[in-house]
Amino acid sequence: MGMKGRQILLDHVQGREAAALMVDGQLHDLLIDGDAPRPGTIYRAVTDRPVKGQGGVFLKTPDGAAYLRGVKGIDQGEMLHVQVTGYAEPGKAIPVTHKLLFKSRYAIVTPDAPGLNLSRSIRDDDVRDGLMLLAHEGMEGCEMGLILRSASAEADPDEVAEDIAAMRQLAEDVTADLVETPAVLVAGDGPHILAWRDWVASADVVTEVGCFENHGVMEAIDAAQDPRVPLGEGSSMYVEATRALIAVDVNTGADGSFSAGLKANIACARALPVALRVRGLGGQITVDLAPMPKKERRAFEASLRAALRGDDVDTVMAGWTPLGHYELQRKRARLPLTEVLE
Repeated sequence: MGMKGRQILLDHVQGREAAALMVDGQLHDLLIDGDAPRPGTIYRAVTDRPVKGQGGVFLKTPDGAAYLRGVKGIDQGEMLHVQVTGYAEPGKAIPVTHKLLFKSRYAIVTPDAPGLNLSRSIRDDDVRDGLMLLAHEGMEGCEMGLILRSASAEADPDEVAEDIAAMRQLAEDVTADLVETPAVLVAGDGPHILAWRDWVASADVVTEVGCFENHGVMEAIDAAQDPRVPLGEGSSMYVEATRALIAVDVNTGADGSFSAGLKANIACARALPVALRVRGLGGQITVDLAPMPKKERRAFEASLRAALRGDDVDTVMAGWTPLGHYELQRKRARLPLTEVLE
């Protein structure tokens, strides 16, 4: 594929709604709808039983048990509004939070966090002033908070105002709801809406049926079902999910030179976020790096930090283990590709 630039492709895979982001002909991100409750889903849920010693509580939702951590003083049988934060590990309860976010392309309304805020990446004072005015007008007489996302800087002000109004209305409708039975109040966004909401850099959008096949996406999905990721110059990494963690193994291949290990490790750092995104992998990640001098560790960390900056899945760089492995903790924001596709 000699495609240059960014393409957003909206299609279906095995009957499931899917969105792919291709950058210069390479699969950069992939969203495929699964059977699990989507992140962003809001439930009216009833508390079931507290978990002793863990500061959490199980809840009953229409989709099964959910787990809310870090809460105190909630009695059994209380009704709460909670939002799905990610995907559950196999056999575990759905992870939820009681801090709701109503999130669209330009606006995020935050019922629990008052105040009007702009994305820190918007630096132009005139743009900031214009957006603050829209924020004040859109949220007048409302106690809830608002965050305007970075995409609002380049957007048509009318579209930003519409987005604010829609999210405020949804937030007010949900928080005013006082019925006493568990229910789904808001369905989480599917891949096509998520692509519109979060992949905001300019791109060609392709929506015809079969576009995945015609633009190399299916080929890239097939490749992503293989644990091996080529890193160039004969080096590679293997990305494999075990029950406990995601294991990443870096190999230098035939290159036996002194700098081969560092080169392969830097290539791993740059390629890892994309490899994890398209495979839908999160949780604990352990990287078994190629041999390199200890003094090169900072170069590896700097490369990884830079690569994660362009990645929208929350990832904590946990650091080095006594055996010299590097560990990360990554939010389960996607379903594993192997689970979604049979």
